[in-house]
Amino acid sequence: MEYRYAGRLSNIRASEIRELLKLTERPEVISFAGGLPASELFPIQEIKEVNDYVLDCCGEQALQYTTTEGFQPLRRWIAERMNSRLGTSFDEDNIMITHGSQQALDLTGKVFLEEGDVVLCESPTYLAAISAFRAYGCRFAEVETDEDGMVISRLEKALEENPGAKLIYIVPDFQNPTGRTWSLARRRQLAELSAKYNVVVIEDNPYGELRYEGDFLPSVKSFDKEGNVLCTGTFSKIFCPGYRIGWIAGEKEVIRKYVLVKQGVDLQCNTVAQMVISSFLEKYDIDEHIDKIREVYHRRRDAAVDSIERFFPDNIKYTNPEGGLFLWVELDGKVNTTKLLEKCLEQDVAFVPGDSFYPNSGKSNTMRINFSNTQEEKIVEGIRRIGNAIRALYGID
Repeated sequence: MEYRYAGRLSNIRASEIRELLKLTERPEVISFAGGLPASELFPIQEIKEVNDYVLDCCGEQALQYTTTEGFQPLRRWIAERMNSRLGTSFDEDNIMITHGSQQALDLTGKVFLEEGDVVLCESPTYLAAISAFRAYGCRFAEVETDEDGMVISRLEKALEENPGAKLIYIVPDFQNPTGRTWSLARRRQLAELSAKYNVVVIEDNPYGELRYEGDFLPSVKSFDKEGNVLCTGTFSKIFCPGYRIGWIAGEKEVIRKYVLVKQGVDLQCNTVAQMVISSFLEKYDIDEHIDKIREVYHRRRDAAVDSIERFFPDNIKYTNPEGGLFLWVELDGKVNTTKLLEKCLEQDVAFVPGDSFYPNSGKSNTMRINFSNTQEEKIVEGIRRIGNAIRALYGID
């Protein structure tokens, strides 16, 4: 049969490295490739107890359909948490539960994007956001990004060059892939520009709770006076990803539009998962749990940074994130990290080449290192193998 596929499929590109990264599933491979939380930190026993409690006390409700917006007590907790941590002023009606923050990105495309629309993004930016938005036929305008976030003069220039741009997409806290965090000044300036040019900002914040150095910063949304900023969040990094529970938060008028499009996708998110998470938050101290995660990730970040300084060539740049799951490495200009990955896989070690994180044209001498899901001794050994592969392939001291 000859299938007549939708034209939008032409906007979805297969990853050049996907087949290579399938090899990371071999147990002997030390993988820095995924964005995985540390599975040994999942509160398995507590979840088992809470799951039994939910089914015992309200099993009929838990196994039934619920509203598209999501379980109200959970939405209320999210709103209160955002208000206390990020400087927002939400209630439960500003929140819709999604299947991870990734679904929130896909629904954003449904709500806002048409063929040819422009999305402004950091350079580099989150790979799965590129994929989600590109499916709706948009174009990307990359904005130069430094240690403090988007360079505001470059952002304004991009807005002037792309009148009618639909979205600005950012990850301001411990960005994926670089690990960088936006400064307070840049957050305020972005909110001002979004108002000036009447453009929606998607503030993606899956990692913000995982700060293990420095002070928490208010969200871009806290500076938003026009209702232009929408926020995404997730329980995947602070609880567990298997439940696939996240959220989109914003002005109530906009959230109602998200509700409409979600009804055509999956009607609602898993009722049991929402109620289990909500009950866990009532019965246990989530901050105590997050503190354990931060402590482990802090040690692993230190192991990765120390190993890079020890085993990589001298002429490199790398980020030293204050939180999150990733750091970013820029190697000598003659290094092609996709070719380097092939060499590294022969040595049973993997990372993600950085070129994938640029929607238009990237830097082929960059890589993303995930350190959250690898124990310290394996981090040291894995970075040593990558360093040896760099020297063997390119003769760089």
